Amino acid sequence: MSPQAGWERHTQRPLLALAVAFAVAYAVPIVDASAGPSVTAACTAVEWVVWGAFAVDYLVRLALAPQRREFVRRHWLDLCAVVLPVLQPLRLLRLVSTLLLVGRRARMAPQIRLTTYVVGAVIGLLMFGSLAVLSVERESPHGNIRTLGDAVWWSFTTMTTVGYGDHAPTTGLGRIIAVGLMLSGIALLGVVTANIAAWFISRFEKDDVEERRQTEAIAALTEEVRLLRAEVSRLTAERPERR
Repeated sequence: MSPQAGWERHTQRPLLALAVAFAVAYAVPIVDASAGPSVTAACTAVEWVVWGAFAVDYLVRLALAPQRREFVRRHWLDLCAVVLPVLQPLRLLRLVSTLLLVGRRARMAPQIRLTTYVVGAVIGLLMFGSLAVLSVERESPHGNIRTLGDAVWWSFTTMTTVGYGDHAPTTGLGRIIAVGLMLSGIALLGVVTANIAAWFISRFEKDDVEERRQTEAIAALTEEVRLLRAEVSRLTAERPERR
């Protein structure tokens, strides 16, 4: 095992635990609108610490990579996620970058199956999409997403591209979040559909292989029976001659 693979294997669970801490820190000031400045500051500090941990993880993986240029080229999304919050320290940018980094590291783990990843992505997008849109729409003068329930309902209808229209963002940032959720919902639906189609294809291929194997076995058995009959006929024909 290479040093880079060893590092990724040993840091997988700690980074996922930090991501959970980030989720809690991100959600608390939004869900509890009455949270004091000290709570908000503590949550902001946790968010930056988690982002910093992922940034250090990227730098260590870059240092351990045998070909650093190739690593940067293949992991450009990780680099963008690390640099993004530095360019403009918005909480939403830290949210986006942390989700990207968690997703990238989760895909690297061979023990995580596609179904688990899709389910986790759906839950994460619903949760963070609801919190993000609530944080930017709750104080909007013309907004109609005022509670967490409204935000969750809006996230469900947006991700599934149903769009009932009873709740909709009115701010520019809220509409950007809506676009991201819609695109994510379409992408996840495509992944699920492709996964189901691949499963059916593999099953059909397996059935075809089994059918061909049985056909070949029947053909071989038929040939053996034909040869056996020919041998019996030959022996039967030789007996009168011997008499």
